[in-house]
Amino acid sequence: MTTTRHFASYTHARTRFRDLLDMAHTGRVTTVERERDRFAVIDAAMLRTQLEALRPSHAVVAAEGGGWSAFVPDAPVAGEGDTIDAALDDLIDALREYATDWNEHLLDAPNHREQWALVMLVELSDDDQLREWILATGPAPDQ
Repeated sequence: MTTTRHFASYTHARTRFRDLLDMAHTGRVTTVERERDRFAVIDAAMLRTQLEALRPSHAVVAAEGGGWSAFVPDAPVAGEGDTIDAALDDLIDALREYATDWNEHLLDAPNHREQWALVMLVELSDDDQLREWILATGPAPDQ
C-alpha cells in the first residue's frame, strides 16, 4: 500500500493529516500545496540536525576585562558573564531573544533576512543543544 506524500491541497492534507505527519516523520519528502505555494513538512528533529550541520556556530569565547564574552560571528548576538558558563548562558538568552524578535518583526529586514537558518536552529533547540552547538568545533568561516 502506497501512502500519499504530496498533497495537492490544504483540504486533502487536512483530511489525511495523520498520513502527512507519518510520512514527514519517516524522513520522506512530504509536501502540501496551497494555491500557488508549495510547503515542505519535515520532522523537527531531522531539520534541527541538518541545520546544525549546515550552520556551525564558529562561536568565539574569550576572556575580557576580568570576565568572559561569547559571540557568534555573522549573528547580531553576544553574551557576557563572570565565568565562561555565565557568558554562554547569556549568549543562549540573546539567541532566544533574537529569534523572538526575528519572528515578530526582523524577518523582512534586508540585514536580517539571511538569519533564517540560525533562527530555525534556535527555535528547534533546547538550551543544552544550543550550548553544544556553540561549543562544537568546525571549519573556520572564510575570512
